[in-house]
Amino acid sequence: MKISSRVRLSWPAVFGVLLALGPVTVRSDEGMWTFHNPPVQQLKERYGFNLTTEWLDHVRLASVRFNDGGSGSFVSPHGLVLTNHHVAMGQLQKLSTSGKNYARDGFYARTRGEEIKSPDLELNVLISMQDVTARVQDAARKQTSEAEALQARKAEIARIEKESLDSSGLRSDVVSLYGGGEYWLYRYKKYTDVRLVFAPEQQIAYFGGDPDNFTYPRYCLDMALFRVYENGGPVESKHYLKWNPGGAEAGDLVFVSGHPGSTERLKTVAQLEAERDHHLPMMIRVLNRRLETLKRYGQRGSEPARQAANQILSIENALKAFKGELDGLLNPGLMKKKMKEEAEFRTLVAKNGDLESRYGGAWDELRLAQAQELERAKETFFRTLRGARLPTMALTLVLYSQEVEKPDGERLDGFHESQLESLRFRLLSPAPVYPELEIELLADSLNESLEQLGPNDAFVKAVLQGRAPVEVAKELVQGTKLTDPAFRKTLLEQGKSAIAGSKDPAIELARRVEPAVREIRKWHETKVESLTASAGEKLGKARFAVYGRSIYPEATFTLRLAFGTVKGYPMNGTLAPPKTTFFGLYDRARSFALKPPFNLPERYDQKRDQLALATPFNFVSSADIIGGNSGSPVINRAGAIVGLIFDGNIESLVGNYIYYEETNRAIAVHTAGMTEALKKLYGAAALVDELAGDARQASQ
Repeated sequence: MKISSRVRLSWPAVFGVLLALGPVTVRSDEGMWTFHNPPVQQLKERYGFNLTTEWLDHVRLASVRFNDGGSGSFVSPHGLVLTNHHVAMGQLQKLSTSGKNYARDGFYARTRGEEIKSPDLELNVLISMQDVTARVQDAARKQTSEAEALQARKAEIARIEKESLDSSGLRSDVVSLYGGGEYWLYRYKKYTDVRLVFAPEQQIAYFGGDPDNFTYPRYCLDMALFRVYENGGPVESKHYLKWNPGGAEAGDLVFVSGHPGSTERLKTVAQLEAERDHHLPMMIRVLNRRLETLKRYGQRGSEPARQAANQILSIENALKAFKGELDGLLNPGLMKKKMKEEAEFRTLVAKNGDLESRYGGAWDELRLAQAQELERAKETFFRTLRGARLPTMALTLVLYSQEVEKPDGERLDGFHESQLESLRFRLLSPAPVYPELEIELLADSLNESLEQLGPNDAFVKAVLQGRAPVEVAKELVQGTKLTDPAFRKTLLEQGKSAIAGSKDPAIELARRVEPAVREIRKWHETKVESLTASAGEKLGKARFAVYGRSIYPEATFTLRLAFGTVKGYPMNGTLAPPKTTFFGLYDRARSFALKPPFNLPERYDQKRDQLALATPFNFVSSADIIGGNSGSPVINRAGAIVGLIFDGNIESLVGNYIYYEETNRAIAVHTAGMTEALKKLYGAAALVDELAGDARQASQ
């Protein structure tokens, strides 16, 4: 989800209302619900909508996860997948060259033969879900310490995933929900032959740039289309969302089916305090530094600017998200509300002697875990190879060669049997590597580690060996062969002995730092993760005992269903409208005299007279979303697609911790606007025909 920090309702105004509402309950349009615990009763009572198993199954099988971050959906029976331009941006960048900049200039394949295969894009479709809570928790219950329990959980999870992979052939992920209160096995159909079909110019996908980012009203054609292939041909499926060219209207009930990344609404006060006082400020400092490095590199010329563009946009988005979250946590109203909720929860637990004896110590355990984490927070973050692709690949290769020789249950996370196929797919990506950019990023990250950890730290000593960071970075990048996917493949296939004996400078550096990386990772597992997992499981069980399953779990980048209505909201003393139009796009562009970032691609001036300017362009709904929902379809009661999520408003930044229906809005591209643009601006009649095949049925 794209992020910004411009117009905002004042935090005191928001939280003054929130505090009057009392303790947290799931109310109104709040919630990112799992498909195995959908909000059936809420929808029936509030909207008179019967959420059927058939409707859920169809939407689930039409929904797609972009494994490099984001969501999407099948929108034709021939494998066409719709998502955002900014979700597709990484692939557009990797497909581009100095002569063809698809990210900036856009792309349209008029025939299937012109569709371009993405270098390393994996799409996932959720096929089935199975509750495996008892197996995982039973394995941990038999242990005598938190550290042993953590290893037992991980071993059992690896066993479950491997059994599922062997029996089904599907990608198999065990997902922790409610902080470990539940564990579910999610099986995914995986697609890796994904080809680019259409993307507009970046300027219209990201119209208004950083000033308009995370604001509303908006005017963005933030869309892209891919086609999924299997066995050499497009995937044919009955599970796709029929295109409703009329789109959503004010007052409509709509649904969002997507993959929200993470939330912290169920975190304890101690955890939120650690976020506020330590983790978020550190992340903001690190990202600001990285952004400065990328911008300096981009100023070298047009080609360096192209190479750095995607990372710059991603970091700017992340910075605004983190700054918005920090603003929320610094507001006394939010923390006061969270303290009140926690006190009420603890009181309910304490009133039941059995619950208190079993779960009452969880809050203190989490506070201890946070305190211990802070003792070595810098080492945890800065004792690794960061920022650049080549050293990261080298360290992955070194760890891979060692981990695959261990029993599956004893391996580091990320190297279990069920994860290796996707890991190898990413590791062997033919996506281009930019050596000069790699040098800049690696030198800066090594400098940062030196500054933060000091010259006597074991990691710093192993990396630098008394030399300057830039010298180490140049030697590694200029001397390594890891830029060649074939060389990486050879190392993988030859295994541990080849990697142990390799003279490649990137591999040599990775071997030197590997002991320090393992040491801090093991310490974190023992002192922090084991306590957090144990206490989280206790709180999850206590929450079920007190509130039942009327609450939704934190977001985990797994498929969720949100719902709401299309409606505006109070903003800056006036009202934000439920929709915007092409009229508004041209007005905003002209109001800024077409100066960047409010300029328009040429075709928008050349073909303006062909457009029906009253056509809806973007719209907002009260659906509860977060980062990761980018590219999610907005769906009507009939299960047809009426919009495409691409952002939230400035008031939604605090949504990581709390949802407020009055002003929290999800922003989407309207299907009417997409249809109008494809047909009249891009000459994509064939795409419009494919999308609108059964449009009349979809408008019901």
